[in-house]
Amino acid sequence: MPGRLPLIGLPGRRVRAAQVDGFPETLGRCDLDLYFADYARGVIEAGGIPVHLPMDVDPAAACEHLDGLLLPGGTDIDPRLYRAQPDPELLVPEPERDELELGLLAAAIPVELPVLGICRGIQMVNVHQGGTLAQHVPEHSHFDRPTDTLVHPVRFAEGSALHGLYGCSVEVNSLHHQTLDELGHDLTATAWADDGCIEGVEMGDWVVAVQWHPEMMTTRATDPLFGWLVERASRSSQEPGE
Repeated sequence: MPGRLPLIGLPGRRVRAAQVDGFPETLGRCDLDLYFADYARGVIEAGGIPVHLPMDVDPAAACEHLDGLLLPGGTDIDPRLYRAQPDPELLVPEPERDELELGLLAAAIPVELPVLGICRGIQMVNVHQGGTLAQHVPEHSHFDRPTDTLVHPVRFAEGSALHGLYGCSVEVNSLHHQTLDELGHDLTATAWADDGCIEGVEMGDWVVAVQWHPEMMTTRATDPLFGWLVERASRSSQEPGE
């Protein structure tokens, strides 16, 4: 259908209902798939339609029907996926989620399906491409502040997609305790914090991933990252035969 709104796949995490207040005890063992709604709001405000991707979906089949993919934040990736031993400070991994998101990237990247990674999302992109993570960088973890608190500037490489979206630099929040270490193959680092940690990577013109949380900032509705994803995905949704 020419001109239809692009469909943006959005995976989340799986928990038991007993982990969420307000559910009857009899439902405690039922599964819930969830993500923070601000990711979906960012997609909607940019003109796209978010499509929930449950843990049980076949990632390759899902990507055949999507115009773009958003990998959101969340818990730590299993360090065995990047050939490392768990740090004592590591959060409990979620192997089902790791498997789903790796499968989504395996299906999306070869066909140049637009991908936006946020926080855990940039880490998953890096791990998928053979990179590694620094497992505990506590000075980047500011969960004791409101989520929209501007913590530090990020500078961008001239000529990068992120530079085109934000200019030379932007002030961002900081809600992570892991960072990229060894960069994965075919990725280009295009954004850095003052301490030299990588805050943004790109691949071609179809993958952009950042370490901060634009969906949790007061500028979400006008943040250019969501606009980039939806605009890039719109090209797929309007191709002949769609």
